[in-house]
Amino acid sequence: MHEVSFMRQENYTRYPRLDTVLMVERFIDENSGEYKVYQLWKNLPKKVMYQTYKIILSYLIDINKIAIDSEGKIGYIWSEKLGQKYKKRSDLKWE
Repeated sequence: MHEVSFMRQENYTRYPRLDTVLMVERFIDENSGEYKVYQLWKNLPKKVMYQTYKIILSYLIDINKIAIDSEGKIGYIWSEKLGQKYKKRSDLKWE
């Protein structure tokens, strides 16, 4: 996986709103594998501060919804079917 320098930032000054996180996530899902980090930011449907955008990417990477390939392109990797399968397992606890 492509290493991104902003993934482990501390001392955030802005935190994204939920609607902003969801907008970025949907855009990545719809355009999976098409854009690199900066290109994706420039093509978002609504303007987002770059620092806020980087926080969103870090969050989506940490929860395994997106990944960055060796070319630096962002891909959506979350599988709803797989998530539902694991949610139904009795040996796993969900709260």
